[in-house]
Amino acid sequence: MGIEEKLPAGFVLTTLEQAAGYMRKSSIWPATFGLACCAIEMMAVGTPDYDIARFGMERFSATPRQADLMIVAGRVSQKMAPVVRQVYDQMPNPKWVISMGVCASSGGMFNNYAIVQGVDHIVPVDVYLPGCPPRPEMLLNAILELHQQVQHSKLGVNRVAAARAAEAAALRATPTHEMKGLLA
Repeated sequence: MGIEEKLPAGFVLTTLEQAAGYMRKSSIWPATFGLACCAIEMMAVGTPDYDIARFGMERFSATPRQADLMIVAGRVSQKMAPVVRQVYDQMPNPKWVISMGVCASSGGMFNNYAIVQGVDHIVPVDVYLPGCPPRPEMLLNAILELHQQVQHSKLGVNRVAAARAAEAAALRATPTHEMKGLLA
């Protein structure tokens, strides 16, 4: 004898976190932040062939104050790194980041002093999208993966604590010039 048996037909029972997660995932507005050739593929997602509007994301925001998703598409130079961080800081909470392309994720083929070896050294990344350049279908898949993360994310202090821990871990990462690897 639960409450679901007492309610008339047509009522749906859920938690506040599940309802808020569903609404958040259905209304994500991305910020335009195309830095290199991956930006062409990101723009292609807005065309009728791929129709990003079916996910409620047809409006690419030109201002960070009206966006809650940053898609970093392409390589990030050392000169552009403070701008990426400033745009991220200006976005309202909750906010998410997709690292699009191998250059944004790990520096790609540009293993030199001028390119940041992964945007996760600057901002916390939620979804990594590999490829050079990744196809628009791959970006749609990354957006669907982000939707799953958003729908199941916690509310309140749990979300704030998780975001702070992820950002602190990203900022504690070993700088690229100190890494020892195959090329060292």
